[in-house]
Amino acid sequence: MNLRDTIVALATPAGRSGLGVVRLSGQQATVVAAQLTGARDAGQWTPRRATLAQLRDADGDAVDQVLLTWFRAPHSYTGEDVVEIACHGSPVVLRFCMEAALGAGARLAGPGEFTLRAFANGRIDLPRAEAVRDLIESTTLYQAKIASQQADGSLARQTRPIKEQVLALIAQLEAGIDFAEDATSEIDIPASSLILGSLSSPETALRRMAESYSYGRMVQEGVRLAIVGRPNVGKSSLFNALLQQDRAIVTEIPGTTRDVVSERMAIGGLPVQLMDTAGIREGTDVVESLGIQRTYAAMADADLTLVVLDLSQPVTEEDLRLLGQAHAAGPHLVAGNKCDLPRRAATPCALCEVSATTLAGVETLREAIREALLPAEGAAVDQALVTNARHANLLRQAADALAKGMQAARDGLPHELLLIDCYSCLQALDELTGATTADDILNRIFNSFCIGK
Repeated sequence: MNLRDTIVALATPAGRSGLGVVRLSGQQATVVAAQLTGARDAGQWTPRRATLAQLRDADGDAVDQVLLTWFRAPHSYTGEDVVEIACHGSPVVLRFCMEAALGAGARLAGPGEFTLRAFANGRIDLPRAEAVRDLIESTTLYQAKIASQQADGSLARQTRPIKEQVLALIAQLEAGIDFAEDATSEIDIPASSLILGSLSSPETALRRMAESYSYGRMVQEGVRLAIVGRPNVGKSSLFNALLQQDRAIVTEIPGTTRDVVSERMAIGGLPVQLMDTAGIREGTDVVESLGIQRTYAAMADADLTLVVLDLSQPVTEEDLRLLGQAHAAGPHLVAGNKCDLPRRAATPCALCEVSATTLAGVETLREAIREALLPAEGAAVDQALVTNARHANLLRQAADALAKGMQAARDGLPHELLLIDCYSCLQALDELTGATTADDILNRIFNSFCIGK
């Protein structure tokens, strides 16, 4: 991309709407906007104040009445002159506005090019740019909240003091090495105990931030929750109750569900892919056997398994075997369904009592699911949550570099080797914020943006 061009894109979704916004950015943004509207004295527009104008065709005839808003460089999103043209949301009008802007010398923006320019012009760092994309793609309010914190620079604020500590140690070591042979110098290399103290706290902080990705991944990508159990224990009914809609077919015939039925919902702000599976039993036909195989595959892939028992029937060997398999597969919960009926089951473990028919206990089950997915730190992790795999990997690299440096200090190795580890830490932190990011990484990141942002 040529970042010196003036670019244009539709900043609102395609289709009919009350308003549609065409965005221009670049040195010629005001010139192009003035040519589209016939507005005079574009340089005299008041920044950040809407100006009423007419969108005109080549013959000077009015096509639409629009509002122009000029954001003067460098006080704009991209750091360049930005003009936003708010038209009525007719696809014909918006297409004409775009084509006219292209004819006036603008170029169609690439995916994420407005945000790329904001990054290139120092308006935002790379984690904040990536958070803008995450905010746009949020499907739950909690996702949006976390992305908004990151777009506000929370990751940079957390890593800045760490970087300063490492830089301070580097300065001490470099100075000590440079003046080691100068008898008159009062600069000494810090003792190993002081070096360890200087590196221990940053290493712990970086490790804690990287570890938050295990939960941050679920916030960003969503959670897979498999509902499993014997036939007719009420899995599909409970699936519908959690969704609050009749999504899965429910009958009294055992083996009604033959395949995995999935639907997305939100639990505690987390996007959850809820999976209703075939009932597990022996001696079934070929089709049902295939469904049961998919049930086991869903259990293996799930972040959380919900085992459903029928409290109105005695616990069977198949129930116990399934509980053992769920325990071996990983995190799981147990729901005792049909609690509104006379109870005949001897509880084999702690469970949530629910009734998919009367909806008793369904809200309690939702809360139990939310708590099962939370990390040990709970809600306090919000401010330090890492939701991006690239960020997590770089934080681990930085922490590993400091761990190697601490080991070098313990082993009494030359300080030049310790400096290599400190510089490796800085390199990872610089790549995190984009200070030393390669072009191919930038292209990969910004190509995942929508056009117009």
